[in-house]
Amino acid sequence: MPRLQDRIAIITGAARGIGKAAADLFCQEGATVIIWDLLEAGEETAKALRDQGHHCAFMRISTTDVPAIEAATREIVDRYGRIDILVNNAGITRDKTLLKMSHLEWQQVIDVNLTGVFNCTKAVVPYMVENKYGRIICTSSIVGVHGNFGQTNYTAAKAGVIAMCRTWAKELGKHGITANAVAPGFIKTDMTDAMPEEIRQNQVKLIPAGRMGEPRDIANAYLFLASDEASFVSGQVLGVNGGQAS
Repeated sequence: MPRLQDRIAIITGAARGIGKAAADLFCQEGATVIIWDLLEAGEETAKALRDQGHHCAFMRISTTDVPAIEAATREIVDRYGRIDILVNNAGITRDKTLLKMSHLEWQQVIDVNLTGVFNCTKAVVPYMVENKYGRIICTSSIVGVHGNFGQTNYTAAKAGVIAMCRTWAKELGKHGITANAVAPGFIKTDMTDAMPEEIRQNQVKLIPAGRMGEPRDIANAYLFLASDEASFVSGQVLGVNGGQAS
């Protein structure tokens, strides 16, 4: 039997990249997937999955828009009866060193990458509590554990995500809900594709596995944490980095 048969899953930021790979994998494993994204490419992703016979829908949602999140959550519950899985995958970058980073660049990243995770989880969890079941999976980063030059805002948000997951594991475990973070390493995405080749190659040299990660590598980690196989895994940070942080 597929590992997510008949589960109802929300994946934020699933129009492309890691989130898109997760939507594809979750659908293959039997889930109904609702994509929350600001990019209209989310509808293309959902349609492609529906054309393959999967159950997938797109809702144009910003993780900073609390009223829209709450309305979308109610709409999903009204239609499907519950929400089983929330993958907080959406994120942005505004990289600069501390001396050059503006207050706006700080706040934009915190609003999406940290407060956005809170907003989505806050809206969904009451329905998980009512159903006495839930899987909360949040995307952190290797840099949220170790820090990174030029990413004060991003590293702060990703470290905060880890702390929230550990707190939610303690608060929500009695309701049958797990909360975990996935910390990707250097992954092939649109963002890394835009880097100069020399910088990419220098990063790969730091990875014992000898390659960049693929979006599917992260999607596989999401799948494990969303499955019943991870029912006793909560409050953890799963590093997916090819050994870079070992």
